[in-house]
Amino acid sequence: MSKRQRKARFKRRFSLSGWLVRHAQVFFSSLGRLAQRPLGSFMTLSVLGIAIALPLGLHLLVGNLQQLAGNWDGAASISVFLKDDIGQQQALKLVQILEARPDIGQVEHITPDQAMAEFRQQSGFGSALDLLDHNPLPHVLLVQPADPNAASGKIEALLNDLKNLPEVELALADMQWVERFQGINRILQRIALLLSLLLALAVLLIIGNTIRLEIQSRRDEIEIIKLVGGSNSFVRRPFLYEGFWYGLLGGSIALVLIWLASLSLRGPARRLAELYQSSFQLGGLDLATATTVLGLSMLLGIFGAWLAVNQHLGTTEPGD
Repeated sequence: MSKRQRKARFKRRFSLSGWLVRHAQVFFSSLGRLAQRPLGSFMTLSVLGIAIALPLGLHLLVGNLQQLAGNWDGAASISVFLKDDIGQQQALKLVQILEARPDIGQVEHITPDQAMAEFRQQSGFGSALDLLDHNPLPHVLLVQPADPNAASGKIEALLNDLKNLPEVELALADMQWVERFQGINRILQRIALLLSLLLALAVLLIIGNTIRLEIQSRRDEIEIIKLVGGSNSFVRRPFLYEGFWYGLLGGSIALVLIWLASLSLRGPARRLAELYQSSFQLGGLDLATATTVLGLSMLLGIFGAWLAVNQHLGTTEPGD
């Protein structure tokens, strides 16, 4: 390597290290400016945290409703009544065939004796049932789809397939309940999406207005920087990092609020599930969702700051 090449390589390294040092200085100095006005920063960050937490909480509500539907014993199940001449072995063979299908998750077999014992216990007609010379109840299969949140069209297609089996006398499913629940779920998902868009716009406006006020308070400083040859990117940099901190800290506050809300509701939800003999547990935030929320919050913060700074630079001097 020649002396000129070594000199050029050293110059590139020095330039890169200087660029990193300058960005690190602005990165931490922008955080220091937030700490210099703790009350104002706390109020702004609290508003941002609440705005981000609202659609996130609704998203978790929809997810828990889907989990509740999947854990409930009656969720999207199909009752299959076999013909009277179907025996025990034929019923068990049909159970094995159905369980092998990819669109079926679980099949519960209820024998005529089990059905009669349950009916005797719940109806109170034990003495009248003793007068029967044989058990008139057939074998019953309770079929649950592999996806408890499947669309009603898929459940209806599965129902029709089961009706066409030669061993089946009758197959029933509470499609009205499934359609109602899925309709409510779709409405909540649409509300969560609209609320997310509206509050994302609110976050942009809050951060943009906060950065605009910061620009106004440092207007003289910015003009001096421009007079001595400072570029638009140099002027823009500290405000972009400030928007980054607003997004990151606001998103972190939202995650803490959701965590506290989940923690306070977990006990009552568990006790309510125990009353219905359900294994349902209130779900919280997973790592992927939390990371996505923080990432989007930081992007909103940077974009809001970029809009505010560019508006100011556009009214003073064209950008470089």
